[in-house]
Amino acid sequence: MNYFVGVDIGGTNSKIGLLNDQGDILKSTSIKTDSIEGVDYTLNKIWETVLEMAEELDISRDLIKGIGMGIPGPVIDQKKVAFFANFPWEKNINISEKMEEISGVKTRLDNDVNVIALGETLYGAGKGYSKSVTIALGTGVGGGIFVDGKLISGATGAGGEIGHMKLEKEGKLCGCGQKGCFETYASATGVIRETLSRLQINKTNGVYKAIDGDLNKLEAKHVFDEAKKGDEFALSIVDYVAEYLSMGIGNVLNIINPDVIILSGGVALAGDILLDKVKEKLPNYALAITIENLKIKLGELGNDAGIKGASALTI
Repeated sequence: MNYFVGVDIGGTNSKIGLLNDQGDILKSTSIKTDSIEGVDYTLNKIWETVLEMAEELDISRDLIKGIGMGIPGPVIDQKKVAFFANFPWEKNINISEKMEEISGVKTRLDNDVNVIALGETLYGAGKGYSKSVTIALGTGVGGGIFVDGKLISGATGAGGEIGHMKLEKEGKLCGCGQKGCFETYASATGVIRETLSRLQINKTNGVYKAIDGDLNKLEAKHVFDEAKKGDEFALSIVDYVAEYLSMGIGNVLNIINPDVIILSGGVALAGDILLDKVKEKLPNYALAITIENLKIKLGELGNDAGIKGASALTI
């Protein structure tokens, strides 16, 4: 049997898994990325960790046939990273080449949300569908587009950056420097920003009580938890978020026309209280034919999606 490595590189921690050729995770761990120490240090540390796991599983390094990596940034031809979203590393580094020099093993990479999408498509909520779009609703909004067996990465690796679709002309400022982006409204950051704004003038609600009046404690989860209890203030924010989420998803449906939309990330954990609202509002933004047989599902793999998807880049 052959074995494959999946690596999900994050700004603080990197998750590493050793998998068989069926996509089963045999062993996984998490290490500090330590990007400040430089790209070579981080890649060497990852490979050392892989070798330790292989030894524990009594797997010969010769049987490790591929390394797949998810990277926060646009990836060109599954080899070169145009720029790193959270790391102090240079632009246009050929990570594939560097890792192959260190390990002697074929290495391919893609954007971190793309590999989550690939994981969910092959092994999770998107299994059995030929056209899927995964939307990661976390601190920002990321997207992964899978069509007829292929990830759509684009000419310069920016394919799937649906979080930066413009939903409002001269809207709220986004971390990318532009205004009105999808992620400024539908991400956890967007939820918190809108809630803080409303709490300035309304403190008689369940959310304010849940955080004991300390606005620094506020998380998107507080809003969704209180909404599930029927708090009117929280429900109004859920309605606000659902409106923009529906608009963003509607745009995706009109362009890609997928079989299934997969929602992952912290905001997606709101569950039915958000999904029901989105489904109710979606016909206002999507062509009727795009939602006739559409499935909207929550991701099934959780933290394993990135590892599984990354490994599949080389299987």
